[in-house]
Amino acid sequence: MATSTNNPPFGSRYGRTGASGPAAQNSFSTPATAPFGGRQTQQKVEAERFERERKAREDRERMEQAGQNSLAELSEEQREEINEAFALFDLDKDNHIDYHELKVAMKALGFDLPKQEILSILQQHGVQATSQAAGSKSKQPAQQAYQLPPRLLLPLHTFQTLMASRILARDPREEIIRAFELFDEGNKGKITLQDLRRVARELGEGLQEEELVAMIEEFDMDADGAISRDEFINICLG
Repeated sequence: MATSTNNPPFGSRYGRTGASGPAAQNSFSTPATAPFGGRQTQQKVEAERFERERKAREDRERMEQAGQNSLAELSEEQREEINEAFALFDLDKDNHIDYHELKVAMKALGFDLPKQEILSILQQHGVQATSQAAGSKSKQPAQQAYQLPPRLLLPLHTFQTLMASRILARDPREEIIRAFELFDEGNKGKITLQDLRRVARELGEGLQEEELVAMIEEFDMDADGAISRDEFINICLG
């Protein structure tokens, strides 16, 4: 009996089971290399994440060290001012302050920062709050919560070093202007005899009327009966 030559080879009838050569190698190698490539990608992502965290940690450590050096350069009075501002707005006395407390504490020290800068400080230097701390700091209306970074608080020691660096970098004229504004009630642009009376009373200074008048006369260069901001700056800068 004659054998038909039209029947396809075994490999042709049942797919590429019997194939050989490059095509066969590709069919078997593809499944094997995919997981290996996936592991490489995952390792690369992990390495990049580790490197980012390492750099961020080093940056924080450098800034904290610089802040400690700055804190040591401040006067005792300036350090007390920083601590008093923090204590005043740390309402639950847990040595941490949230977004709103940080904003008003910095403003009390003369740094009226926009919202984005306050958020940036918390994102760079804040710590994750515990559930208890997060609950105690939830004093803000619910409709505002979405605007704040979730459960980030600034510790006292970080606040101290950050404020020390800012105070040292501040223009001395800014400090003088702040002091002038404390005297100048109503933002008149000048310190009057009435302003001096009020400040002396608030500070408990027993100055006589003649002494207050003499202070005005001594520094009132344009003879208008008051001390202008420029005159006050010149007095302070000597």
